[in-house]
Amino acid sequence: MPETSSRGPLTERVFAVLNRDPLDAPNQLRTDLVITGVAGALGVLLAFVVTDGGRPDALGWVLLAAVTASLIWRRHHPVAALTVMVPLVAVYHALDYSHAATTPATMIALYTLAVTGPPMRAALLGVGIVSITLTVMLVINTDRGIEMLRTSGWIIAVIVVGMDVRVYRKYIAAVVERAERAERTREEEAARRVAEERLRIARDLHDLLAHSITLIGVQTSVASHILSVDPERLDRAAISQALDGISDTCRDARSELRTTLEVLRAAGTGEDEEGTWAGALPDLAALSGLVESARTAGAEAELTVRMEGVRVPPVAEAAAYRIVQESLTNAVRHAGPAPRVRVRVETSDGALHVTVTDNGGRPGGRAAPADPGYGIVGMRERARSVGGTLDAGPYDGGFRVSAVLPLRERGEPASDAGAPAGPAKSVEAGRATGLTRRRESLA
Repeated sequence: MPETSSRGPLTERVFAVLNRDPLDAPNQLRTDLVITGVAGALGVLLAFVVTDGGRPDALGWVLLAAVTASLIWRRHHPVAALTVMVPLVAVYHALDYSHAATTPATMIALYTLAVTGPPMRAALLGVGIVSITLTVMLVINTDRGIEMLRTSGWIIAVIVVGMDVRVYRKYIAAVVERAERAERTREEEAARRVAEERLRIARDLHDLLAHSITLIGVQTSVASHILSVDPERLDRAAISQALDGISDTCRDARSELRTTLEVLRAAGTGEDEEGTWAGALPDLAALSGLVESARTAGAEAELTVRMEGVRVPPVAEAAAYRIVQESLTNAVRHAGPAPRVRVRVETSDGALHVTVTDNGGRPGGRAAPADPGYGIVGMRERARSVGGTLDAGPYDGGFRVSAVLPLRERGEPASDAGAPAGPAKSVEAGRATGLTRRRESLA
């Protein structure tokens, strides 16, 4: 067990050295000095041990030291170091000193050249060095030249190994770059999803709270007005109706808020996020409740729904519900006393058309709000989220919101746009009515 644990870090260190670019390695000068010293020591040892030439004299030792010292610049200037080394080695061999003594330095220089430069450059220089060395050895001694021809394969092998290590490092660098790019893509995608989720939560909370608070404010104003106009002759029925409306609005808001929080908890724990959210989507069946709430707040509201028997995606139903909810909220808040609001929802030309129009509620028409808020922006974002469009602006003294929402879900074939819901889609549509059922159960 200790042997296995000791080999693990050593193997990792070896692979780290192989994978690392020499120009990015730490402690480069110290490493080069150590390698130069080891190569020099091996050269001296071979000069005494191998008897393939004469033992170097003072000039030979100087030449051998110069050949070895050129390794210090091999990392950043491999071609220059080899260019200085080749004539020194040629003179050294021409004087018939121990031919094996220069092998460590020349092999290291050739390997560095192959591992740091283009393969073609390493191949051409390697062939040139072998040719020059063989020519010198054949001129000096034919037998030794033939022997050098046999051993020149080591030079080619070193160059090939260097080029192979270079290719391997390029491959590892490409793999690491792809992994880093994929990680950045995942992080950007996660950030985008978080931003979209925050935007969705902000829209839902805005629609829920703005609608509920507006209705509560209007009904409270009605009760306050009745109490302040003639305190001695209270219209108990009107006050009771206003308080009941406040109670119903609070109950509905609490139900929707609870459903939204359940969805957020499920999303946070990763438990059935998609299914839970589908079950929290409001549907078109709940539009009558919105219109009734607007009537309670004093608006004269009409609702027309024409579906023509086609299937509407749950997300399009939810978007239509929220658009109508925000439009009614704006009409109650900004259209003045007793506004007349018409809500029309119909399907035609493969799309769900939602139109909400009010008459401004006063002879001079609807006044522009002092603080436009985020209502219209949120409605446009909801329409875009399902691939639709929304227009909003003044209309005939009042205000009109018109949205076109496609009946085909994103990624769904166009041929299924108006088809009846199958078993799987029926289950999804059934989940989409969960919010209405929860509201009814809590009412």
